[in-house]
This record gives sequence, C-alpha cells and structure tokens, in this order.
Amino acid sequence: MFCNQCEQTSRGLACNIAGVCGKSEDVSSLQDALIYALQGIAPVALEARRVGIQDEELDTFVLGGIFSTLTNVDFDPERIAALVHETVQRRDDLMERLRERAGAADFDHPSVRFVPMEDWQALAEQGKQLQFIQKLDTDEDIRSLKQILLYGVKGIAAYGDHAAKLGQRDAAISGFVYEALAALGAENLTLEDCVQAALKAGEINLRAMEILDAGNTSRFGHPVPTSVPLGYRRNKCILITGHDLLNLETLLKQTEGKGIDVYTHGEMLPCHGYPELKKYPHFIGHFGTAWHNQRLEFGDFPGPILFTTNCIQKPGAHYADRVFTTGLVGWPGIKHVAEDDFSEVVEMALQMDGYTKDLDAGSVTVGFARNAVLGVADKVVEGVKSGAIKHFFLVGGCDGAKGGRDYYSEFVSKTPEDSVILTLACGKFRFFNQQLGDIGGIPRLLDIGQCNDAYSAIQIAVELSKAFDCEVNDLPLSMVLSWYEQKAVSILLTLLYLGIKDIRLGPSLPAFISPKVLDFLVENYGIKPITTPDQDLAELLAS
Repeated sequence: MFCNQCEQTSRGLACNIAGVCGKSEDVSSLQDALIYALQGIAPVALEARRVGIQDEELDTFVLGGIFSTLTNVDFDPERIAALVHETVQRRDDLMERLRERAGAADFDHPSVRFVPMEDWQALAEQGKQLQFIQKLDTDEDIRSLKQILLYGVKGIAAYGDHAAKLGQRDAAISGFVYEALAALGAENLTLEDCVQAALKAGEINLRAMEILDAGNTSRFGHPVPTSVPLGYRRNKCILITGHDLLNLETLLKQTEGKGIDVYTHGEMLPCHGYPELKKYPHFIGHFGTAWHNQRLEFGDFPGPILFTTNCIQKPGAHYADRVFTTGLVGWPGIKHVAEDDFSEVVEMALQMDGYTKDLDAGSVTVGFARNAVLGVADKVVEGVKSGAIKHFFLVGGCDGAKGGRDYYSEFVSKTPEDSVILTLACGKFRFFNQQLGDIGGIPRLLDIGQCNDAYSAIQIAVELSKAFDCEVNDLPLSMVLSWYEQKAVSILLTLLYLGIKDIRLGPSLPAFISPKVLDFLVENYGIKPITTPDQDLAELLAS
C-alpha cells in the first residue's frame, strides 16, 4: 500500500499499512486498480471522440468512478471491484464501436489491455502489484506533478459528478479528464508539460464548479442570508451529512408531514440558505461543530444518520447500526440505500425516540454566496473607501482529524475589527460560531457556502477588483487556506490558474509535493506554509 493523497497521511509521508482514514490495504489496492482501468479507457475515448463517437453516459460513469476513489467515499471492496469490471467492459464496448466506425486502432499503454481478476481479493493483489503511484514516473519531480494532476482530476470528477446529477454537463470537462488520465501514463514529459497540465486542471475545475453552481441555483434558487439554529427541538429526527443537495431535497420531500425534523451536519449547513430547501418547515437546524469531532458528535445524535458523498471519517462502531449511505458512498457493514428511496431511514427515525426536550444553543448565519454579497457591494466598496473596512481574509478549506487546525480558529479570533472574513467549506467549523459583530451592517464573518462555492468567492473577488479598478492580487485580500483531500487540490489549482498569489496553506504541506516543485510554487506564486496566527497576521496586514 502507498497512499499520500490526503493531509493526514501517516507521518506526513504516506500510509503504507492501512490508511489513517480507515482505508484498508485491499481497498487502497482496488482503488489503484480502478484508476488504472479508467486510465485504460482514456485513449480509447479520445480516439472515439476524434471520429465522432461521444458517449455522455460513459463520461458520467468515468467521473463517478474517479470520484469513488476520493478520500472517504467508498471503502467497500466488493463495490470497487464491481466498478473495475464495469470499467473494463465499457472500455471493450467502446473499442468495438470504434472498430466499427473507423477500423482497428492501436493503443500503446498496457492499461488498455488490463484484464482484472474476477475475485475481489485476487483483484486487490493485482492492484497492489501495479504500484500505481510509484510507477507514475521515475523522476521524483515529474511524479510529483503527475500526482498533483491526478488529485486535481479527482476533485474535478467530484464536482462534475454532482453537476451531472443536476443535469449540468460539459464535454470539455470529461474531455480534459481523459487527456489527464492519458498523460499520467505518458513518458518523456517535461516539467513544463506537467505544470501546464496542472494549470489546465485548475481552469477545468473552475468550469466544473461553475456548472455545479448553475445546477444548484437553477434548481434551489440563489442562497439568501439565513439564521440557522444550533440547538434542537423535541421531535423525531434525521441527520444528513456530506455535500449532495439533491439527496437533501429527496429526504425533505420523503419526510414531509411525517413528524420528523431534518438536521444538517458538515457541508450541508449552507443548504439552509437555498430558498427551495429552506421552505420546508421541518428543515430545522444544524447539528455539531467540527468534522474532526464527528465520531463523538454522531454518537450523541438520537436518530438515524444519512451519509452523502465523502466525510472526514467512516462511522464509529458505537453508532454504525443507525448509519445509512447513499450514492457513491459505501463502507463494509453499513446499509446502503438508493438515492430515490430513503424509506428505511424514515422508518428508523419513526421508531427511535428522537429529541425528548428542547435546547436553544444559539444560531449562525449562512447564505452569503455571490448574489447576496454582490447585492451589497456598494456598501462594501464604501466601507473600504471610508476606511471602515481595511482588509478581507478568505479563511476556509477542509477540516481534518490531525492536530494543528486550531490555528484557524485562533487566526479568525485575532483578526482586527476593521476586517471582514469570508469563509467556505468544512474548515469553517473551527470558528463558524464566533461572534465577530458587523461593520456598517455587514457581518464580519460571511459564510459563502460549500467547498465548491469557491466559485462564488472567486466571483466576489473579481467583482471587487473591478470596483476598485485593480487586479485581484492588488486587493486588500489575504487567503489562508486549510486542506485535507483532493477537492482542495483542484481548488488550489484553480487559484493558481487565475494567477492568485501569496496564499497561506496548512496545517501541513502535501506530502506528494517534491522539494523542487515546492520551490517552483513559492517562487512563482508565493505559496507559504502557515506559521502562527500572530506572525501570519502581522505579515499579511503589513503587505
């Protein structure tokens, strides 16, 4: 086993016995086999496109397959093995269609001829023998850049998969994914080739976030500022966590009128700001603070829990009997339910006691996506011109279980009173309930949304730069980001593609970045690791 795709990787180097996330060696090897099989489909799909064969269903399948290898999505070996076999079958079917259209085609890379073992245990051993990451390239720096490209593609696939479920697709996204998968197996690439591919991934990820934003807002409306209770009320209840708004809507519809309250956790919190979701009276509030504590928190929730997409840890044994997964998410021993039928979850909620008393634990405000913020842009601009607002901080990204993330809560608490903090993704749960007040009626802490709502943050920055007739890098704006998994990699690549500089990144730097590649990022983009809140604040405010 060799896996270093997330921030909490063992000893800051790589997990080689079992994943810190809980992933077994067999699952890791099966995921490598799946990526290898998907790599084999890429040149076939590219050649098919060249002769006019474009299969939208296949494109969506490939995005979902890649997404399933993201940290903490699917730990079920039988499900992953089934995906490997389906990938190879789809590859061979496409090959046959290609032969019928244009005659025989020759493909050099051995992944095109990959034949998986039938038994999942044997397939896991086959995946182990691939040594997929180690054999990406013999050159440390090329291998590092190929890993950055691979993990960026995993983030793109996550957003592209979400968008596709909402009817939003772009052939350019899947086309680039095929090109990137093919590039992973290419030989004699230069550093410049790999850097350009990584920046292209950033450009494509921006497009993926854009169409996901279009899917969310066209179906659920643009988020509006909304106060979300952090307590609870006496009633039956269900908790939903993850990222999938469509799953949440389905759950709200299927619990309507049944005397069950629905609570969010993690990245579902921003969903309370969407008009077409907040209209449900039983969509009651938010449960929990930080994802890093979810094992303890979930054990305290008195109802069933529905996991959608990836979360920071797999369920603990003491509450696993009331956990359900849906979509791509799968763990051995955990009940998986279809995305259009949550009746088992509802039935369990009706059988459980739920909350037996009320609790007022305050509230937080969400819904400051681009429409809401730009709707008061004149006040923001006036605040800057008058000197009431002197600095903006974007503090967001992933949360995680490893130490060092208290930096972000301390950083936010120490920001000066004439500054505004924009935040997004689950990293905000380190500080989302801090009471920071407002500046001229504008809250100092603005929750933009989920990790994919980095698109909204980018649009806000672009519009502010237009208002002040300057480049984004010239705004009094500092980015202090936390990362955990591969969607954070794709977002960072988007920021680099846009030319954003002087980003602070933590709590530790990715293990897959070689010293030479790190030097390149520092020299060309000014990326720096976080130090201490006091030191970083002093430097950022002085610049």
